[in-house]
Amino acid sequence: MSKKILVAYTSKYGSTRKYAEWIASALNADLFTAQTVKAKTLSQYDVVIYGGGLYAGGIAGVKLVTHNPCKNLIVFTVGLANPLTTDYSAIIKKNFTPELLAKTKLFHLRGGIDYKKLRPIHKIMMAMMKGMIQKKPESERDIEDKEFLDTYNSKVNFEDKQTIDSIISYVNGL
Repeated sequence: MSKKILVAYTSKYGSTRKYAEWIASALNADLFTAQTVKAKTLSQYDVVIYGGGLYAGGIAGVKLVTHNPCKNLIVFTVGLANPLTTDYSAIIKKNFTPELLAKTKLFHLRGGIDYKKLRPIHKIMMAMMKGMIQKKPESERDIEDKEFLDTYNSKVNFEDKQTIDSIISYVNGL
């Protein structure tokens, strides 16, 4: 029996949407923007995959799935930082109760940024982050800090279709 799978996402600049499209296509899943999904719809699916961009310690739109029960919940985040070197524990703790976290499988993917397309609030946030990093002595800056400064105010794209393979494998193993 095949699983009924929903992929929902919130994407402000396009990277999360692209990953959601790739995942939905690979799993033959239904694809929706989070804004169009009703809470009661979630219970009609065997697997719910939610994707949201990372913004100021939050996961865009994640309340859709954290405030409504899902049978098998998978959440993927998309951010600028390298998932191999990033500690997501504060973000996870802020967005998930321990009970929900125990029932949720998380994946972190890497997106991109084009400073020219940022909304004013996001430009301000990025400028503030740059300022905080620049205040650190150079000896205390980590790899992410250096990479942020190197790519600040430019266009970078770290989207990688192969990084969805772990999500696809996980869902196929359910």
